[in-house]
Amino acid sequence: MGDVRVLADLVADVVAAEAALAAAEVARVRALAAAGQFPVDAAASARASVRASDMAMREVASEIAAACRLSDRTVQRDIDEAMVLVDSYPSVVGAWEAGAISRRHVRVITECGAALPLDRRREFDRSAVALAREASSPGRLRSRLPVVAHRLHPRTATERHRAGREARCVRVVPGADGMSDLIATLPTVLADAIHDRLTQQARVIVDARVGASRDARADGDPVAGPVPPEADTRTIDEVRADVFADMLLTGDPAVDTTGPGDGPGTLGKIRARVQVVVPALTMLSPSEEDTAPADLVGRGPIDAATARALAETTSVPWDRVITHPVSGAVLHTDTYARTAAIDRHLRARDRRCRWPGCTAPAIRCEIDHTTDWALGGKTDVSNLACLCQRHHSQKQFTRWKVRQLDGGVIEWTSPTGRVYTDFADPYPAGAAVQGVRFAEDPPPWEAGERPPAPED
Repeated sequence: MGDVRVLADLVADVVAAEAALAAAEVARVRALAAAGQFPVDAAASARASVRASDMAMREVASEIAAACRLSDRTVQRDIDEAMVLVDSYPSVVGAWEAGAISRRHVRVITECGAALPLDRRREFDRSAVALAREASSPGRLRSRLPVVAHRLHPRTATERHRAGREARCVRVVPGADGMSDLIATLPTVLADAIHDRLTQQARVIVDARVGASRDARADGDPVAGPVPPEADTRTIDEVRADVFADMLLTGDPAVDTTGPGDGPGTLGKIRARVQVVVPALTMLSPSEEDTAPADLVGRGPIDAATARALAETTSVPWDRVITHPVSGAVLHTDTYARTAAIDRHLRARDRRCRWPGCTAPAIRCEIDHTTDWALGGKTDVSNLACLCQRHHSQKQFTRWKVRQLDGGVIEWTSPTGRVYTDFADPYPAGAAVQGVRFAEDPPPWEAGERPPAPED
């Protein structure tokens, strides 16, 4: 009986914690919704343009993000979700606040109701709360709620699918240990067909591997020995992923609108482009991989074997970046490729967008004058920085202020007067020579020059 009482107390503690967590989450949702409504009301009273309204919302999101050490994109997305919750799902928010349902229930409800027009969401809101109390778990709720949403939707399933196709996309979600999820949002029939074809191809490879191993053993010792270390031991999931990557990186599209007539077009010739930083220490000494890791800019460290393979097989020249042996600051860049030296220096120094917390790679950023050229700003590395399009626009059209200090340090001042300092990511100290490849820089001999003679 003593164990039962202890367990009962533990369960009560968990339930109380869940209730407190729900109250705190709802308080955050209401605060974010109010923060989002603030620029909306201001824009309405001032009859601001669409662009001005968008910049006002970015300004608020950036202020909160910087104060909470978050991404402004994440905060703006949270604000949008909070405003939808408060405006369209008042019963759901009330039940959540009272601890009757959890955040997981709320997520299921908003996902199922996302396709409904605004005038139908209030009815869906009430039905969803009642069903959530009956269904108990989020999983059971998810299995029953789509029927309610389908019944309330004014358009047919065929019409909705036709519109849903416009949301198809491909995105990358970074993971751990140099791995990421590549997610494609496609019509269900196509997605299932792609997975089935990959599975069939993977099974053929696995079956051929098993058959070859069986034949080899039949020709040799009748007693089957251990599998040799060089044998293909990949699982069917691994084979399926490898076939998928191989087809996407090397295959030609069946439909290529750039082709003349029935001839092949140029889409199949396009190759993947990434920006990789490889410390010389990693290139020369694999045992130093953890001390000076290679970096896929905007994503994180990659293993030394992949970095060395890129360095050895690529036909695109690498930029050499000379850094300070102690601080890791960029001192000099040079390359055979015909690019502007100043751009090479900036991309080597910044490596990413210089808004605090942004991870957009410099290779996809715009080069921005910290002090506008029209206002006397110099076109020099001390007055230039890499900014992604979002934060470049924010600098131009909101009340955020920016100035550049010595050594490429960027200082941002928010509309409320908070100051945030962004330092360029340092290169590993002690590695005086780094390697950076900018794939968009063509070799100089493609422009008619002779290729450089190999060094001794």
